[in-house]
Amino acid sequence: MRGARAFAWLGGGLFVASLACCTWWYLFRFGADRPWTGFAPVAWDAALVTIFALHHSAFARDSVKERLAPIVGGQLRSTYVWIASLLLFAVCGLWRHVGGTLRDHHGLLAGIDVLIQLLGVRLIARSVSTIDPLALAGIRPRSHDDTLQIAGPYRFVRHPLYLGWMVAVFGSPHLTGDRLTFAVLTSCYLVIAIPWEERSLRAAFGEDYARYAAEVRWRIVPFIY
Repeated sequence: MRGARAFAWLGGGLFVASLACCTWWYLFRFGADRPWTGFAPVAWDAALVTIFALHHSAFARDSVKERLAPIVGGQLRSTYVWIASLLLFAVCGLWRHVGGTLRDHHGLLAGIDVLIQLLGVRLIARSVSTIDPLALAGIRPRSHDDTLQIAGPYRFVRHPLYLGWMVAVFGSPHLTGDRLTFAVLTSCYLVIAIPWEERSLRAAFGEDYARYAAEVRWRIVPFIY
């Protein structure tokens, strides 16, 4: 019991560290001015993000969960967090730089871009605030009594956290080729993952989620998708 708890807490710490590493990479490594290196690195980086995405998709399948349950026992969520965190470190560490600069705003325009990014971060924070952070980090098991979140930003789109992410990563006043590649690849992953995520939500909340989806039509971007 003590070993399982330590495994969960260490996984939670690794989860936070991987997010901090990803943020640092986006702000500094991806933001550095480099010469354009062509499309070959884009293919490599896409493969890295795809591996990260496939892990998420695999753990979302009930058949995979059933096979892993006898092996990891009650540590299924923690195991997912450990692997996802290590893969996120790998995406950052093995990233091949694309280079180039598409936008470099200064003055007022840069201030507007930063404000847009901060609004995205704020939306992420508001969306995450409704979720148990210990459960998100794999430290506390998810409860069958969890309620469907339909308050706050969830009243406008069904996946406001994803919208906040896209606003934050695309809104940089200094949009380099690496930042754009990272933004496009991760956003595509989120868009592709939504049908699977909503399938799980329908299975978990039944008619409640069906009614919610009928009331809040837009998944990420109001009036578009």
